[in-house]
Amino acid sequence: MAALPTAPTPLTVEESNVLTGDDLEARVIVYNCDCHTYQQVIDLLCRAVPMMTPTRAFELAYRIDHTGSAAVFEGPLPTCERIAAILADGGLRVAVQ
Repeated sequence: MAALPTAPTPLTVEESNVLTGDDLEARVIVYNCDCHTYQQVIDLLCRAVPMMTPTRAFELAYRIDHTGSAAVFEGPLPTCERIAAILADGGLRVAVQ
């Protein structure tokens, strides 16, 4: 009986990419609170989130209403904190993760 060919052992490559400081990526999460209308949430999102359109804001408001929360922005930590502050000032429940 012939020996089976052996598969080559794959090389292990370790990559480490740790972000610190202002380059740290984060996201802004908005939670449902049942105290705002869709239009209020859409207006706040359009005012706070860069490049937000009313159509996209409606989609996010719908997701927040039906699933309890949604990530509305991902980017550098300082930008996320600024967006979260604007949304919180408007009365929305937010978190930066």
